[in-house]
Formats: sequence, C-alpha cells, structure tokens
Amino acid sequence: MLPRTTSKNNEKDPGNTEQPAIRVGFFQLFRFATCNEVLMMVFGSVCAVLHGSAQPLMLLVFGLLTDTFIEYDIELNELRDDRKECVNNTIQWKRNYTEGLVTPLNQSGWGLMNNSTLEMLVPLMPRSCGLLDIEYEMTKFAFYYVGIGAAVFLLGYFQISLWVTAAARQIQLIRKMYFSKVMRMEIGWFDCTSVGELNTRMSDDINKINDAIADQVAIFLQRFTTFVCGFCIGFVKGWKLTLVIVAASPLIGIGAGLMALFVAKLTGMELQAYAKAGAVADEVLSSIRTVAAFGGERKEVERYDRNLISAQRWGIRKGLIMGFFTGYMWLIIFLCYALAFWYGSTLVVDTEEYTPGTLLQANKYNDMTFLFQVFFGVLIAAMNLGQASPCLEAFAAGRGAATIIFETIDREPQIDCLSEAGYKLDRVKGDIEFHNVTFFYPSRPEVKILDQLSVTVKSGETTAFVGPSGAGKSTAIQLIQRFYDPKEGMYFLLSTPEIEDYLDTLWLPPPPFKALLVTLDGHDIRGLNIQWLRSLIGIVEQEPVLFATSIAENIRYGRPGVSMEDIITAAKEANAYSFIMDLPQRFDTLVGEGGGQMSGGQKQRIAIARALVRNPRILLLDMATSALDNESEAIVQEALDKVRMGRTTISIAHRLSTIKNADVIVGFEHGRAVERGKHNELLERKGVYFTLVTLQSQGDKALNEKARQMADKEEESEKLSLSRAGSYRASLSRRGGLRSSIAAITSSKRSRSQLSNLIPESSVSIAGELGPSAYVVSPADESKNAFPEEEEELVEPAPVARILKYNIPEWPYMLFGSIGAAINGGVNPVYSLLFSQILATFSITDPVVQRREIDSICLFFVMVGVVSFFTQMLQGYAFSKSGELLTRRLRRLGFHAMLGQEIGWFDDHRNSPGALTTRLATDASQVQGFSLERTATGSQIGMIVNSLTNIGVAVIMSFCFSWKLTLLILCFLPFIALSGGFQAKMLTGFAKQDKQAMEAAGRISGEALNNIRTIAGLGKEKSFVDIYEAQLDAPYRAALKKAYVYGACYGFAQCVVFLTNSASYRFGGYLVRQEGLHFSLVFRVISAIVTSGTALGRASSYTPDYAKAKISAARFFQLLDRVPLISVYSEKGDKWDNFQGNIDFIDCKFTYPTRPDIQVLNGLNVSVKPGQTLAFVGSSGCGKSTSVQLLERFYDPDHGKVLIDGHDSTRISVPFLRSKIGIVSQEPVLFDCSIAENIKYGDNQREIGMNEVIGAAKKAQLHDFVMSLPEKYDTNVGAQGSQLSRGQKQRIAIARAIIRDPKILLLDEATSALDTESEKTVQEALDKAREGRTCIVIAHRLSTIQNSDIIAVMSRGFVIEKGAHDELMALKGAYYKLVTTGAPIS
Repeated sequence: MLPRTTSKNNEKDPGNTEQPAIRVGFFQLFRFATCNEVLMMVFGSVCAVLHGSAQPLMLLVFGLLTDTFIEYDIELNELRDDRKECVNNTIQWKRNYTEGLVTPLNQSGWGLMNNSTLEMLVPLMPRSCGLLDIEYEMTKFAFYYVGIGAAVFLLGYFQISLWVTAAARQIQLIRKMYFSKVMRMEIGWFDCTSVGELNTRMSDDINKINDAIADQVAIFLQRFTTFVCGFCIGFVKGWKLTLVIVAASPLIGIGAGLMALFVAKLTGMELQAYAKAGAVADEVLSSIRTVAAFGGERKEVERYDRNLISAQRWGIRKGLIMGFFTGYMWLIIFLCYALAFWYGSTLVVDTEEYTPGTLLQANKYNDMTFLFQVFFGVLIAAMNLGQASPCLEAFAAGRGAATIIFETIDREPQIDCLSEAGYKLDRVKGDIEFHNVTFFYPSRPEVKILDQLSVTVKSGETTAFVGPSGAGKSTAIQLIQRFYDPKEGMYFLLSTPEIEDYLDTLWLPPPPFKALLVTLDGHDIRGLNIQWLRSLIGIVEQEPVLFATSIAENIRYGRPGVSMEDIITAAKEANAYSFIMDLPQRFDTLVGEGGGQMSGGQKQRIAIARALVRNPRILLLDMATSALDNESEAIVQEALDKVRMGRTTISIAHRLSTIKNADVIVGFEHGRAVERGKHNELLERKGVYFTLVTLQSQGDKALNEKARQMADKEEESEKLSLSRAGSYRASLSRRGGLRSSIAAITSSKRSRSQLSNLIPESSVSIAGELGPSAYVVSPADESKNAFPEEEEELVEPAPVARILKYNIPEWPYMLFGSIGAAINGGVNPVYSLLFSQILATFSITDPVVQRREIDSICLFFVMVGVVSFFTQMLQGYAFSKSGELLTRRLRRLGFHAMLGQEIGWFDDHRNSPGALTTRLATDASQVQGFSLERTATGSQIGMIVNSLTNIGVAVIMSFCFSWKLTLLILCFLPFIALSGGFQAKMLTGFAKQDKQAMEAAGRISGEALNNIRTIAGLGKEKSFVDIYEAQLDAPYRAALKKAYVYGACYGFAQCVVFLTNSASYRFGGYLVRQEGLHFSLVFRVISAIVTSGTALGRASSYTPDYAKAKISAARFFQLLDRVPLISVYSEKGDKWDNFQGNIDFIDCKFTYPTRPDIQVLNGLNVSVKPGQTLAFVGSSGCGKSTSVQLLERFYDPDHGKVLIDGHDSTRISVPFLRSKIGIVSQEPVLFDCSIAENIKYGDNQREIGMNEVIGAAKKAQLHDFVMSLPEKYDTNVGAQGSQLSRGQKQRIAIARAIIRDPKILLLDEATSALDTESEKTVQEALDKAREGRTCIVIAHRLSTIQNSDIIAVMSRGFVIEKGAHDELMALKGAYYKLVTTGAPIS
C-alpha cells in the first residue's frame, strides 16, 4: 500500500493571511438591513434631503428680504433729495421747483441752467413710495423663517432618529452574526486567530461600522443636498458665473476622494496594530498570576506599548493626511470665490451683461441681488461639501473595520459545528477506528503530530492510550470529537504490490484512491451530523474548564433540560455532592471566571459530574482523576468504572495504576500506535508500556513495601492519638466545600473500609476554636452570594482639565494646533465682512476705484485660502499628534495600572480578562473619540478654540456696527449652546449604560472564546450564542432610546439658527425704520453672528463622542487613582543582602476577598529553614496552594504573619521578595511567543543570553525536544502554549524557574503532567535545582516528596501533623494511613 501525500498540508490557514486594508464597498455596509430598516433609512434620507434644501430655500427668502431692504433704501435715498416728494404714492419733483423753471426756451435764462436744473426737466421714472411698510414686511419674513425652522426641527429629528435606529438594529444583527459565525468556526481557525484580537474586533471595529451607517449618513446626505441645491440656485440666478465655479469643483472632488482612500488604508493599518495590542493585553490579563510571580509587569507594559507605537504612527500619519487634504479643499474653495467674484464683477460692471443704467436704478439692484444669491448659493454649497468630509472619513473607517468582520461572517467553516447536515445513526454501537491517519495542526503545518496512526477501539471496551508527552494521544481524542479533520495526505491505493506491478507492465494508471480516516461503526465521522456526534461523547479533560456561572448550571451544560435530581445524582457519582452541600449557596454557588473560586480537585469533580449527566455513549477520559486526592480518586475511579460499563471508553493517563485493568492498552510513540494488548501481554512484550511501568513502579515500590510491613507488624496499635484523629476526621466531615463528606464516602463498601482504617472514632476536637461551633454557618451567611455583588460605583464624567493634564507633554503641538484652529475660526466672520463689502463695491461710481476695490477683495480671498491651507494642515497634524500620544499614554497607563493591582482585584468577576480587555480597547479610543480625529483633546479642543475665536471675532465686529441688534442675537446663542449641552448631558447617561452593557457581553464572549474547546466538546456553541445575544438586548434598547433623544436635540440645534434669523430681521427692520440704521450693517451683524452660531451648532452635533470620552476618561482615572492593597511597583519595603530563605507561617488565617464566608486557612503554623524542603500534602482545597500564594504575596493573611528571614512579609518590598522566588505551577501558563522568550521570562530584571537558555532547557530535559522542532528555540508556542503538549509546557515552565536562580523554589504539582520517563529525569533536575535552596513542594505522588526534610499534612486550613517521612510513618497518623492506601495524595 503506497501512501500519496499532497501539498495541501502546507497551505496557510485563511485566518493567518495578511488582509488588505479595505475590501468592502460603502453600500455593502448595509447588506444586513431588512425591509423595515431600508424603509427607515429611505424615509430618513428623504428627511435629510428636505432638511438639506432648507438652507438654500432660506437663501431664496433671503433674496426677497434683500430686495425689500434695497427697495426701502432706494426710497429713503430718493426722498432725502430736497427737490423730491411723495405725491399719491409716487415720487415726483416738488412743484415749487419745476414751476419756476418753465420759461420760454428763447429767453436768456436758458444759458444759465446747470446740469442739476436740467435734470429736473427730465420726468422721473415711476417709483412708488409710502406703500412699503418695512416692519410689516419683516414680520412676514419672520414668519417664513419660523415656518422653515419648525420644518427643520421635525426633519432633523426624523433624519437622525430613523438612521440611528436603523443602524442600531443592523449593528445588533452584525454583532449577533459575527459572534455566531466565530462560534461556528473549526478549532483550527482559533489556533491561527488570537482570542484577544477577536474581542477587540467585537468591541472596537463594530463600533466603527456603527459610526459609518448611523447619523453620519443622514448628515452627509443633508450636506450634499445643500451642496446640490446651492449650485442649482447658482445656475438659475446666474448660470455663467456658476459654470465658472463648477469648472473648478473637480479639484475638490479629487481631494475628497484621495483623502477617503488614504484614510481607509491608514485606518486599516491602525486597527491591525490595535488588535495586536489587544491580543497582548488579553493574554497578559488572563495569565496575571504568572506575570506577577515572575515580576513581568513592566516587561508586559513595554510589550503592549510597542504595539501601541505602531498604531500611534499610523494615527499621526492619518491626521497629517487629513489636515493636508482639508486645507487643500479650503484653498480650492477660496480660489473659487476669488475667481467667481472677479468674473461676476466683470459680468456686471465691464461687459454690462445685465441691464445698463445708473447704480440708483432699481433693475441694477436686482442684478446685484442675483449676484448676491449666486455667491451665497455657491458659498453654502462649497462649505457644505467641505463639512461633509468628516462623514466620508467615518465611512472609510467603517469600511476598513467591516472588511475583516464581514469576511469572517462570509467565511464557511471547514467543520461547521451548528450545521444540520450529516446523518444520524439509528443505533450506535461505539466502534471507533483510525485508518492510517496522518495529521498536522493548521497552525504548525510543518510538524507531523500523527503519522499513519491505525487504532481500533471496540464498543463497550475500555481502551487506554499511554505514551510520552507529545506522542499524539490527546490529538487522537480531538480527532474523534472532530475538532479537526485530517487533511489530504492520508489517501491510500486500494491494491497490493502484485496488482501494481501487473498494471505497471500494462502501462495502465494506478487504481483510484480512497480516504481512510476516522470511522464510527464503519461510518466516516465527517459524514455524520456534528452536534449529534458530539452529543454521544462525554469528555473529562486534564485541565477542566468551568464557566462563570453556578455549579448547577455548569453541570447542566452537560445535557440541556436535565432535572435537578439528575444533577444531584451526577454530583454524587462524581463525589462532588458533599463539598457542594457544605457551601453556603450549595448548587447555586458561583464558581468564578474559569472556575477560579474552586480548587483543582473540586473543578475536576464538577467536570466529571458534567460528563456523567450527559449519559454518553462514548467516554473520553483525558487524565480525568489527575487532580483528585486519594479518597476522592478511589470513589471517582469506582464511579467511572461503573459508568464505563457498556460504553466505549478511551482513557489517557500517566498514572498507570488507573488503567492497568483496561480491556486494551495502546502504546503511542512519535504519533504512531506501536503496540496494543492487555496489561500482562504488554509487560511480556517489553516495549513502550513495559518501560513506562518499570520506571513508575520503581519509585513507589520501596515506599509501599515499607508501609505494608509496618502495618502488618503493628495492626493492634492502629488508633491514632485522639486529637490528631479527631481533627482529621473533622477535616473530612465538616470542611465547607473543600472536603469529601462521610456520607458520600460511606456510599461504597470499599471506601467505607478504607475510611474506618484511616479515621478511628473520637469525639475530642483538636482546639476549642476549631470545634463544631466554629463551622456553623449562620442564616445570614447562607443568604450571602458566593460573589458579594457590590453596587456599581457611579462614575462622574471626568473634567476636561484632568484629561488635558495628561496631554501636557504635548503642549507645543496643542499650542500650534490651537493657533491654527483660532485662525480657521476667524475665517467665518471674514466672510460676512467680505460679502457686505461686495455690496459696497458696486455702489462706487468711479470705475477705476471700483476695479481696484474688486481686485483687492479677490486678492484677499486668495490670501485667506493660502493661510487656511497651512493652518488646516497645522491643526490636523498637531492635534492628531497630541491625540494619538494621549491615547497611547492612557492605554499604557491603564494597562500599567491594571497590572499593578493586587491579585484579589482580578478575582472580582467585574475585572475578568474579557471585561478588562474590552475596557482597555474602548475607553482610550473613546477618549480619542469613536469617529476618527473627533477627539476629546484633539479636534474637540480645535473645535472649542475654533468656535470661541469665531464667536469672539464676530461679536466684537458686530458690536462696532450695531450693539442693539448684536445684543438681541446674542440672546439666542445660549439656546444654541443649551441644545449642545442638553445633548451632551443626555448622552453621558447613555454612554455609561452602553459601556456597562457591552462589558457584560464582552465577558461572555471572552469566556466563550477562551474556552472554545470545552464548549465545542459539550456542543454548547448555540447556548453561548444565545447568552451573548441576551446580553446585547440592554445596549440595543439604550441605543434605540438614544436615537430619539439625539434626533430631538439635533433638530433643535439646527432650527435655533432659523428662529434667530426670524427675530433678528424683524428687529433689524425696526432699527432701519425707527433709528435709520443702514440695511447693509443689519446683514453684516446677522451673518457674522449666525454663521458663528452655526459653528457652535456643528460642535454640539459632536457631543456624543465628547460624552463618551468624558465617561471613559472617568473610568480610566478611577482605575489610575485606585491604590492597590499590595503594590508591585513600589520600591518601598524591607530589602536585605544576605537573603537566606528562612520561612515561618505563624497562625495564618485567610479568606479570599471574593468569598469572605469561606475560611481557607485557619491558623496555619509551619516553618522551614534555609536549604530545607517542605512538602505540603492533603486533600484538594485544604489550603496548600493558598499558603504558597501568601508567600508570593499575591494576598496578605487576614490574621497572623508570614515571616521571611524574620521579616514580616507585609513589610517586604514586593518586587524584591518575588525576585527571590521561582515557581512551577500545576497548570503552567506560557505566552504567545517563542520557546526562548518564554524561558527568558523567568528573569525579567536582566538580559539573558542563549547559552543560559540552552543550559536551563537541558536541566529541564527540554533541549532535545526543542532541537527536533524545525524552528528550534524560535518556535512559537501558540496562545497559552496551545501548540505543545502539557508535558512539554511543564518542562518549559521548569526551565523558566531554573533560569531565575531563585533562593526559594515553589513546586506546585511540578511534575504532575509528565509521563513517567520525563518525570524521572525532570525530578532529577528539580532535585539538583533544590540544592542550597529553600523549597516548598505540593505533590500528589508520594514518591516525589518522601525525601523532603519536612512533610506537613494539611486539613481544613491548618497543619495536623508534620515531620520527616520516617517520623510521620512512625507516628502512625494521617500521613501513615494515606501512604498505606497506596494512592497518590492530592
């Protein structure tokens, strides 16, 4: 049989390829809109278009109003002539002048006439007078403005509320679809995709899509409509002039297009950098205990910061590009004005295109009105095109963010766990077979894990997989669960060599290929329904994962709809019932993030109960009892033996005693099954299994023999001293949530006999305080939740001054940015001055002076354009630089502050890694502003400076011309400001609600993605999708509520301008009539202040970002201001040179901060001298690991002291203390970097060379394995070391501890995950490493601790007996009994 392989194994996973910055068209952003949402958007668009036409419509009204003022002014000018009077509503020459002039022409007086008297002989053109009531006319126009204002309010309300509502509904769907699709992805996709990156995409990137499809679209449509309508008015009123301006407009379009292109690309790059930083933060926060133990806080902050620098660089470039193009567009606009004004004046003055006549003629004034309307029409059009550019930028950012989101949604998973496809067998027997399976992990296609594996597992039998770490045992189990599908490369010819030779002689092709992979009852599992397949399988893993919910819910995850009776039965079978019932909340006790509130043994038992409640057809036990103490293991093993009956069971175990009774034992080596048979057969064969058994039994043999001999000789003196036995029995029967109960133990005969040997009857308690009364739970205690729910603290929005304080290092940038913004702000009032000057130029009679004035105004336009170009660029660059530096500083400070908190802070469920990562991702970016560059300290300050300058210049200028009118208009400015302030106030509340609600969803998604294998194994993807969707309801409802408020505020802010015009022109009419104010000054004052007011209105439309920014900043400051109970950054505290390693625990009592009702340590007293080894033994949850955590100063004792070299641990410098301690944990945590970097992590205070790394690896028996990898020490270990077996991870962790050269070595189950051969060698390395060091060991296997100087047996949080191995055996106490049971100790 000839294997044929293909190159497909080497294909890179799609999740790992570099993505282009943008691949989603704008309209594709709306691909998830339903008919209702399309209707809402259409209606909202119609409203936006009508709203957009309001300003040009106002221009028509304005034209009529101007005509009225001009007519009135002409009438006044005419009647100022003493020779004219108003007779019968017509202006005529006064009679007494004309009558005296009528004389015969031949009289000599004719020659005496001058031009003035001759003029009076010409009859006046008919002009009405006394009919125009200017106040009445202005009242009429005031009503027009009020009407338009009311319409604008309604249109503004509907355009915003409908678009924001439609966006909220679409974003809700996108969030659901994205999370649902991510949960459907095959496990191989997760191997190639960082969980932290996915969390960042769910929070940050989807918000950017929201910005692109919500109110920005309505505002863009509104402004674009104003642009179009403005030009329409221009064409109608003066087509030649408008054509000249339109000819230059492509230059603006090109600028806007290029800006959108560059911004989209740079946004994509920036998002990628932030996603990487988010992945680092998630990894570090998930592994905070490891980071703290090795003093890696500052190193991790630097690693995080390195990713932020990259994002900052892209952000600054984006700001510069935007400033350049914004300045460019304003330059073009101003040049257009100069050209238009110059050409327009030529049409009116030089070519006399309009009706000729003197400037006092009415038709010439109408020509001027048209010219005025053309100018204003084009001005408004161009301004709105400029103001639409931030919207284009938001669209580009949204498209950039949508690229990866939508591609993930569109990606079809290679193994779709929620697919209905596939068939379900009517009857499952349970035969499993591997047919020459070759397998590579998608993330490491160059490393072969399984190499033509062929194994048969018969139904109803128990098959045990044994072999060294990394041999492929766990991988085989994952293939059964269909976490992965073996790729091509496992295809084999259906022929024999003879047939092939015969065919070859005939020149015929080889016979067809057939895929021989993994089958269940002869059916290829790839053809079976995946949910149905996984429902047949119950799995108990070596590192059990629990979810942050109650114990009952965790067990219920095993089978949906299971009754409470079944849950209790499963808990009893798994020997979990007793400790659960001793907890105050019993089955309703919350287990914490990742089961962090439970001991290892408790977690394992809950996981076993979860598997048992499933009633599975196939049972997979991946070191299922590795974390249990000996009593629990005996009971659970018996329970597992019972449930195995009639089921196909595959067991992986390093403790060979647990599998020697298996029906078949399969020996694995280098990804192949090298031997198969029963225990005795394999021993006779003397292969892999024989080697493993021999090595393991040698360590325990002498110890067990000695114990049995002593037991036989002294059978009669079996009872222990009363106090010791009493306390130990109490420890088993009364310890709340941390012990096996007598009731559960006596349920089996074997256990009952063991227990009666172990604990003789006694009624004497060891000490008064430890009597029964000390453990009675009061009703008040029972009512407490295991997690005391603290009320969410109210966060007051942060003052802007404090945000600015963090921006102080960038004051030069902010100063220059503010100067640029101030100059840009002065441009609006300059418009008003220029356009009122336009009127003045046409009233000049001298053509030479008139042309000089016109040319100077055109030149002034060009100057303003050039200045605006440079100041816009200066503002864009300076504020993006200061904003990006602030964002980086805040993110860095926030992360620095998080890592500086004590470990107890992370135990709080509100500070779970998912919630903190979400907070870190969104808070800093909100301070910078969700819509790019609209930042709290970036363009927000620019906008404030801009608005203040704008209003300041306008008000000063206006007061000079008419203080009365100015005062009236200023009365309306507070309303404009109020609308913005009201909007900010309302949205501050929403920002807080959004934040909390999205954090809750972030916790769910973080937990689901971090534990995806467990969820997939349980087939609970749909459940987590449902929980996540339920968490999205609150922010969704808040978003809908926000839409209406935001709409109303926006409508009000827009209509205030029209109401202001209404009152101003009415009062202006009064001043013109009653006080003789010239009408041009009325225009000058109103246009100056109202255009400034609209700038304020525009600023108010950005308040959502500002509100979010202030709330986010407040959350940040709350974190920065928190003083940790144990400071890891402080250098204060005791330090001494001659560090010995003398340790004393003196009457230590301790409860975990999140579960104050459970006493974990209850008067711990134990000492260890320098260079000695102290071993802690005892049942799960008795406080062994907790005592180690007190020594590390993860926590401080509530009562008592921990002394190191006579110094109280609470007074020792934390970095100094931890630098002297090395730790190897039960479940080692590795970081997503190379093997060498992980080993170097052992000492973060200095630079470590490769020679040291290799030396440490050799001591930890790691070097040979590493050298067999293609990239050797540069091999990436994957997220949390996922690319390595547990044994390989453990050896890296040991090398990491060795390189630290610690004075105190803590070994918490350091060899529990190793196969027998590795364990022996690593144990030798550890024995060497222990020389001259104080060492504390926690171990289940007695062989690893029998040589310890002191063995302390713990129970119920205190030491019940201690001494060397021989002393304790002679005592015949608890330790002696534990040894004689023959099982390892937990």
